[in-house]
Amino acid sequence: MLENPVWAALTGPQACFAEAAGDAARFSSDVSPFAALADPGDPQAWRDLASLTGNALLTGPSLSPQPGWELVTRLAGVQMAGRAMTGVHDREAFELSETDVPEVLDLVSRAQPGPFGKRTIELGRYLGIRSGGRLVAMAGERLRLPGWTEVSAVCTDPAFQGQGLGARLTLAVAAGILERGDLPFLHAATTNERAIRLYARLGFEVDHEVVFGQVRRTSLA
Repeated sequence: MLENPVWAALTGPQACFAEAAGDAARFSSDVSPFAALADPGDPQAWRDLASLTGNALLTGPSLSPQPGWELVTRLAGVQMAGRAMTGVHDREAFELSETDVPEVLDLVSRAQPGPFGKRTIELGRYLGIRSGGRLVAMAGERLRLPGWTEVSAVCTDPAFQGQGLGARLTLAVAAGILERGDLPFLHAATTNERAIRLYARLGFEVDHEVVFGQVRRTSLA
């Protein structure tokens, strides 16, 4: 399940956000750009995806587009799981709501944590920290699978980096996940060695390598 987390989310706890066709599914575009296939090696699943969209962000241990599709961008990463970690609540962290979305999107534009849309905040519990009334750090829950929840959008305003805010929020989000009875996991780019070392110190362990790929349909093959 962790090797195909988007599919597990879209056909499980987050099916309410799914647009599906056969063996393909995607999040509503204003929620997330991610899509998934039941079996990435099945040509029919790719044809099902073509009926949903001509562009998609996919992830998994490997990615080999079938005929009729091309790989536009590729990013190598790791998936890390917190099977034995403990979370820590943070007194300064507050739960973000829909009214905070404009400020959240502004922080995302400065900190660049990855894809985040107008409705991404609906996927789970997002926490923030303010300084001088300004949102300067955030983290939250994105993918939810049976028994697992992804920690995502961990980011800090560049002017406030180095103060441990991202670590504090990661632990606070993990605390909520663990109290709910799930286990936390997350993703990091292979090139982001600093983040991988930080997550390891917090109790996450590398589970397997992953690939994030933007694919584009070239024909109806």
